[in-house]
Amino acid sequence: MRFDLIFELIFSPATLNSYVSSVALPTKCGTAGTMCQVSGWGVPCSLCSVPVRYPDTLQYVEVPLLTGNTCLEAYFFQMTENMICAGFMEGGKDSCQGDSGAPLVCDGELQGVVSWLHGCALRKKPGVYTKVCNYVS
Repeated sequence: MRFDLIFELIFSPATLNSYVSSVALPTKCGTAGTMCQVSGWGVPCSLCSVPVRYPDTLQYVEVPLLTGNTCLEAYFFQMTENMICAGFMEGGKDSCQGDSGAPLVCDGELQGVVSWLHGCALRKKPGVYTKVCNYVS
């Protein structure tokens, strides 16, 4: 997948409150090792029983940005310059199915958008995100 973003034009301003807030676009690309927050409404496990039960409350997890080389080791031919990885190589915490499009926020800036993954929180398979800094000028 080469691009995985959508922009929406809204015609009236959103009302910001305790449920709705904005996030800054990145001023520069994120640095490996930076702890980031990813939030979403996806399933809480990769091998959930059927039917899948989605959470009633917004879920989030903190994950570190990984180096480009670590991403390449995990996914080799699938990675492009417009993707970044975040997560723990030992597994255990990650975004999951249903989280696509969710924000990856690092130091108050939107560094990534959940794009794809192999399973959830699997060893040596970190989450893959669209690299937002490549689209900001």
